[in-house]
Amino acid sequence: MALFDLKILNSAFDELQTERGISRESVIEALATALAAAYRREYGKRGQIVRATFNPENGDMEFRQAKIVVDETLVRREDEEATGDADHRSRFNPEQHIMIEDARRIKRDAALDEEISFPLETREDFGRIAAQAAKQVIMQKIREAERASIIAEYGERESSIITGHVQRFERGNLYVDLGRATAILPYDEQIPGERYRQGERVRALLLRVDEGVRGTFIRLSRSHPRFLTKLFEAEVPEMASGVVEVKAIVREPGSRAKIAVRSIDEHVDPVGALVGQRGVRVAVVTSELGGEKIDVIEWSENPTDFVKEALKPAQILSIELIEAENRAIVQVAEDQQSLAIGRGGQNVRLAARLTGWKIDIRSMGGEQVAGADTAGPEVVAVEETADAHMEISPDGSIKSDDAFGQVKADIAGDDNGAADTGETTSDPQSQNRDVVSENANEETDKDSTEEPDEVEVGKE
Repeated sequence: MALFDLKILNSAFDELQTERGISRESVIEALATALAAAYRREYGKRGQIVRATFNPENGDMEFRQAKIVVDETLVRREDEEATGDADHRSRFNPEQHIMIEDARRIKRDAALDEEISFPLETREDFGRIAAQAAKQVIMQKIREAERASIIAEYGERESSIITGHVQRFERGNLYVDLGRATAILPYDEQIPGERYRQGERVRALLLRVDEGVRGTFIRLSRSHPRFLTKLFEAEVPEMASGVVEVKAIVREPGSRAKIAVRSIDEHVDPVGALVGQRGVRVAVVTSELGGEKIDVIEWSENPTDFVKEALKPAQILSIELIEAENRAIVQVAEDQQSLAIGRGGQNVRLAARLTGWKIDIRSMGGEQVAGADTAGPEVVAVEETADAHMEISPDGSIKSDDAFGQVKADIAGDDNGAADTGETTSDPQSQNRDVVSENANEETDKDSTEEPDEVEVGKE
């Protein structure tokens, strides 16, 4: 009676190869290793090395004992004692070792550390304990083969977009079912504010495949800048073909991103290629990122032009580069200050990280309005006038001190403040004037300091 039902066995080989991606040869090798382990446990001797082969076509099995070729430099005789602590030779075991002179009687060209095998009696009856040991060996070998298959498959897809379904949540981490494997989307790799439901389809960047003691870990990311690049490659044929390439990219996930691109073909507009007709292409990417705003700018080798592009949509008057300090002093009009700085200093912060220059924003009068360095999301202290101070905190909020609050109060309720800014306060009550007297003398007082058009309106 055959030990295996070959029909069922071959069906199992095919199923493992189809569903788990484990090759037929790997399973046959695992089965042979399990048979050798069962033989050694049931019939083998201490230290004996057993090798087995299995033919899935006819079910034939062959068992052989392997011995390692050694000499006096590798082992010591059974009756020989160790010469000292420096003697690392193992004791000779006749079931495991064969001396080189004996090996060359069997095989003329035998060499040290080579294995020479001898046939063993074929057995097909194994006890329960031996069969259980064989089962454990087969399961272990199948897991190892499956792990190697997963690493080979997903290792080739690193830095590419992968699609899966939400499996479960655990301590803020999201586990995604990829089919053959389960990946993890850590909390710090998720886009802030995004919420997922179980079974929902999710796309992410396959960041890394790690092999650990407890299995294979596939790490995903939706906050990595490369994820944005891959999304554009899927939507923009010019990027997929290499005509348009990304030179620099920075992100504050879920909020805003800046991407600098250039074209190797002068007839192709890199910014227009990414934006698409009526913004269709960039809108698809923005939708995938949950409404994250994306600024597409043209990369330039000229630092002045690059900084100017990076600060868009603000209009820049002039840029002064201090190369010794790696600092750029940018002058803007007063009505462009808020655009250049951005909400919470975000625009100037991202521009600094994108270009690699420390950027100081100054108003048209020469006052420093905002500044940002390239160290990260933090923005340096921001000054408006000698008496007014504004600081952008690391979390992006703008906080004011007492001096800045006093300046705002002076502008709101003092004539001199309005005069300094060139404004005219037309409310007589806010200027503590006698309203009744002025109405009575309105027509007779012709040398008033008000403008002629305002006097004519009062007469009417």
